[in-house]
Amino acid sequence: MTERVDIVIGSGPAGIAAAHGLLKRGRRVMMLDGGRDLEPGAENRRQTMAATDPDGWEPAARADWMKPQFTAGPGQIRRYGSDFAVEPATAILCDPPSWFGLRASRARGGLSNLWGSAVLPYARSDLTGWPVRAEELAPHYRAVAEFLPISGRADALEMLFPDLPMTGRVPIQPAPQAAELLRRAEDRTDALAKHGVVIGMARQAVAPGCRLCGMCLHGCPYGLIWSGRHALAQLQALPGFDYRPGDIVRSVAEDVDGAIVTLETGQELRGDRIFLAAGVLETARIVLRSQSGPGELTLRDSQHGFLPMLHRWPNRTRPDRGRFHTLPQAFAELRAADMSPHLVHAQIYSWNEHFPRDLVDNYGRVPILVPLLRGLARRLMVAQIFLHSDHSHGMTLQLAPDGRLKVGLQRNPETDAKLRAAARRLAKAFSALGLFSLPQALRIEPPGSSFHVGASLPMHHAPQAGQSDLLGRPHGWSRLHVVDASSLPAIPATTITLSVMANAHRIATNAP
Repeated sequence: MTERVDIVIGSGPAGIAAAHGLLKRGRRVMMLDGGRDLEPGAENRRQTMAATDPDGWEPAARADWMKPQFTAGPGQIRRYGSDFAVEPATAILCDPPSWFGLRASRARGGLSNLWGSAVLPYARSDLTGWPVRAEELAPHYRAVAEFLPISGRADALEMLFPDLPMTGRVPIQPAPQAAELLRRAEDRTDALAKHGVVIGMARQAVAPGCRLCGMCLHGCPYGLIWSGRHALAQLQALPGFDYRPGDIVRSVAEDVDGAIVTLETGQELRGDRIFLAAGVLETARIVLRSQSGPGELTLRDSQHGFLPMLHRWPNRTRPDRGRFHTLPQAFAELRAADMSPHLVHAQIYSWNEHFPRDLVDNYGRVPILVPLLRGLARRLMVAQIFLHSDHSHGMTLQLAPDGRLKVGLQRNPETDAKLRAAARRLAKAFSALGLFSLPQALRIEPPGSSFHVGASLPMHHAPQAGQSDLLGRPHGWSRLHVVDASSLPAIPATTITLSVMANAHRIATNAP
């Protein structure tokens, strides 16, 4: 008989949440993971900066920390001056297309090393038709919120998202521009409601003590943005948890005695059940290599775009000076039944150093315009708008002969029109707050680049090939549970990570 241990594959948010759920039941957990970590030199630099107040940082050290975020096209996002958190496209994909913005991670903590930390549950209206009811997810949102730090405050958003109460939470101090925006939104809720819009403070997975150093998009030197990398240390202190970095999974199988994992080295590991949380690309690769079923899976995306806006109120202080953070400052939710039965979600950002850089790069060919553009950037705010997967492009995944994935595009003919319509609706609402929006300058991003992607093995009451049951078990499997975003039935527009963690915790808590 097999040893009674459950195998969790992946140390990102889904893997961490599943491990918490299993350990709480008294199960033993073996976590397998690529385990790539920040290089010693970069980690030493981070520790040096963290030992000093931001006012004491040398300008050269600050500039070095803020080296360009993107290094090799869409998806190759850096943190801490390192590429450790994302694999090169060719590591997972065969002939990766230039438009494909999604990447896999084999890092300790997975893609949570570089996420934007925004957290919201899914609105109950967006769960209509799902095989899992909102009431079934609600206790697992609360369970995840016990070990996931969440900043924010109680406001109008709680009407739409009652499963994440914010009473007692500590907000991060908003930047001056964002503070004015939020004040205006509170004063003009009726005007916003006429456009179907609700605005509130952003919720972020950030521990108390933010130093407002403005380095969020480059990697918090103080380690306050939650990452599975940090959560692992807490799990390793618990009895019954075994972390095995450096183990890349090739395939999985099961027999009458339990579940089997085969590593790329050829070694086999046995356990009672497997909880697959490797991220949607790695999960697809493992599943396609492990079964004789469908040779193609379809990823569903939450397409996104960036809407630039200029605020018409005076800057009382220079937004590029002083203390501030550069995470999303506010959330805006659009309900427009004539456009979509689903929420449209927007994350509003105030000044960061990418604003003047982008303006100068795009419009600064005439040198005399550069000072004007930099001044304009100090009035710029940006709304990142997300659509439900029903209105977004999809992506097909097939197993290539060499064991990597081949990606194809499933075009949705209404995607661009829906994004532009959403931008126009939001622009009308934002005008009531003193924002002049530029819908004609909406920048639509490549498929997959939002990293809000999944539903390739969607849960279903009566799963068929290419689907999974309510415990994330793909059709034909009994001991394999897919617990990352791959098993979601669809991808709503609102933030994805908290809901993935809640569903992973639910599956781990209820698995036989």
